[in-house]
Amino acid sequence: MTENYTFDTHYKNLSEDYNTQNNTTLTLARVISQYKGMYLISTENKTMNAVISGRMRFDAIYPQDLPSVGDFVMADTTDDVTAVIHAVLERRTVFIRKAAGTSKDSQLIAANVDTVFICMSLGEDFNIRRLERYLAVMNQSGSDSVIVLTKADSANDVVSRLSELTVFGDKYPVVISSAYDETGLDKLKKYIIPGKTIAFTGSSGVGKSTLINKLLGEDIQRTNALRDDEKGRHTTTNREIFTLPGGAYLMDTPGMREMGMWTDSSGLQDVFSDIEELISLCRFSDCSHTVEKGCAVLSAIKSGELDKTRWENYLRLNKEISYARDSEDYLAKKEQWKKEISRKNKAMKKNKNRF
Repeated sequence: MTENYTFDTHYKNLSEDYNTQNNTTLTLARVISQYKGMYLISTENKTMNAVISGRMRFDAIYPQDLPSVGDFVMADTTDDVTAVIHAVLERRTVFIRKAAGTSKDSQLIAANVDTVFICMSLGEDFNIRRLERYLAVMNQSGSDSVIVLTKADSANDVVSRLSELTVFGDKYPVVISSAYDETGLDKLKKYIIPGKTIAFTGSSGVGKSTLINKLLGEDIQRTNALRDDEKGRHTTTNREIFTLPGGAYLMDTPGMREMGMWTDSSGLQDVFSDIEELISLCRFSDCSHTVEKGCAVLSAIKSGELDKTRWENYLRLNKEISYARDSEDYLAKKEQWKKEISRKNKAMKKNKNRF
């Protein structure tokens, strides 16, 4: 399903400006897949493997300084076998999470995604707290979010599940879907517009790959059944962009149970607007929301207006964001220090060779 790419005027202009400013004749391309140390890029004329230049790797301070799936890049494509990526053009949106596990690094998942379908099963794996996390991360990215509730054909209590989404008001469209009987596919297609990039995300086993196969009209993505405990098996292991017949672009992402927050707290505002409003109503501006009289948050929890677990999730995500900010500062200073040592070592060797 990979086809040569059609670029909009915005990125054509950016590429021309880049070549003019840098006196180069590089080619505009889009990263459509990423593997270990290797990329697959598509130009208007061909699709080919690519690597990043040594200079680009050396100059990178953060992981997100390097290309990711969805990026528009400037590449030397004169070698018919392997292109060399020299620069990443300005991103419209960027999907970053904290790397899984105990690492302090960030992980760039995708770039330039217009709309994200956040998929969650209506079965036992339904988890409103996890959905809050996904929505917050997507808000950070700048992409529009659509909540896609999957496997409606096997769900027992759809009404109860939907009632849990009322905390978001009407901020996010909700589509109830089933790849089995194609429920909701027409509603999903309304968001799939020529020239736009749509990404699927969600935990493993929620049916992303099955839905993508239905939308593509053929079995491109491998699918697996759920385990006995309804936890998903990973079927998608790499991010990849597919071209739909109408000219839209579809991206699948690996199932992710860990969705760590990164450094932008603005992603929480829409997801937790009710909590943000309660905080503004507290008697004291520096309220800790623990023991103070006149605390609107504590009062709402006591009355049942605010779910305690929702409040705890809000605090948890804020804490992760603060930690990520500290980590990013630490990593930047560490990387700059390593580069400075490298420059000094090179200078010493150069001076030594003069004598």
